[in-house]
Amino acid sequence: MNDSKIINDPVFGFIKIPHGLLLQIVQHPLMQRLTHIKQLGMASVVYPAAQHTRFQHSIGSLHLMSEAITSLSQKGIFIFDSEAEAVEAAILMHDIGHGPFSHVLENTLIHGISHEEISLLMMEQINRELNGALNLALMIFKDEYNKRFLHQLISSQLDMDRLDYLRRDSFFTGVHEGNIGSARIIKMLDVVDDKLVVNSKGIYSIENYLTSRRLMYWQVYLHKTVVAFEKMLVNILLRAKYLSQNGVRLFATPALRFFLENDVDQTFFNEHPEALKYYELLDDNDIWCSVKIWMEHEDKILSTLAQSIIHRHIFRVEVNDAPFDDEKINTIASSIANALGIPQEDAHYMMSVNTIQKDMYDVNDDRISILYKDGTIKDIAESSDILNINLLSKKIRKYYLCYHRF
Repeated sequence: MNDSKIINDPVFGFIKIPHGLLLQIVQHPLMQRLTHIKQLGMASVVYPAAQHTRFQHSIGSLHLMSEAITSLSQKGIFIFDSEAEAVEAAILMHDIGHGPFSHVLENTLIHGISHEEISLLMMEQINRELNGALNLALMIFKDEYNKRFLHQLISSQLDMDRLDYLRRDSFFTGVHEGNIGSARIIKMLDVVDDKLVVNSKGIYSIENYLTSRRLMYWQVYLHKTVVAFEKMLVNILLRAKYLSQNGVRLFATPALRFFLENDVDQTFFNEHPEALKYYELLDDNDIWCSVKIWMEHEDKILSTLAQSIIHRHIFRVEVNDAPFDDEKINTIASSIANALGIPQEDAHYMMSVNTIQKDMYDVNDDRISILYKDGTIKDIAESSDILNINLLSKKIRKYYLCYHRF
């Protein structure tokens, strides 16, 4: 038997998957499910090459974690082989609970339970199947292990998840401003008092990382056309759910039907084991095949939205620095209702009003600490020559008004 499997990754080159626990996870059906879920959801409407998957991102995150463990070990940070394997297993599975189109699902078909909580349910399921082989990985994932810096490598302002998705999303969208120096950042990592720190020689790489992250959010993840397309999908799923729960039998895959016909929240998940089973069967294909059929449905709202999504007739978008006034929103709703011949109270399905807020760095969150030669440690916000505290922590708020073109 070979010692490992090799995956040829377009971002990092050849990635080695060792035989044993990590390969078992990679080959598990719940991990393979991620090959059918796109990493960037609807972003391909703006960036056509953004077709990469959650699975590719998970493999990339595993690779970076392996690099980080090697780098820290070379600096004298003692990490047992069992700890290294466990933290690699945890980062490999960190996104395993993502549904189709990412956060779209969390606001429509399910509510009150996040994909992180579902990831934990799936990890616990795999752990039972592997007779407890993931006990340590779960402790690290939940931040219950005594070496806290291992959890920081999975979830913090400078974790392997972010380092991979910024590099990967930049690569596949062609937005080169998001291309970060992940290799240098990893080489600059160190541990002091059980906390991750960055060597002061890496300050400029961190500044580039934070700036790139901000650019990627506003240029890719929160691009106004991407937001509008996602809102269309949210509304079509909300309309389908409304119809399903009011006696209309819609075409849907069994997995999608379960979430259309039931009000699924955290309590429901806990009380109905079949909820997780159906969730595990859901991927992007369930949504697309159902939406294509809904194009011919007799419900005017459902069919119009379905046709618009399939034929790329995207909502018009207006972005403002201040909230839109109610009079304008009501006027647009009235015009849509008249144009489509639908009741005005249903016009909300054909529009969306949202406030989106994002900051580049939250000084109140898990901080990025810079280690100097004399042993002193400062927050990046104090250390940076280029980025001052006000710029770093400034919350940018934008108001989006998306609506059907009439």
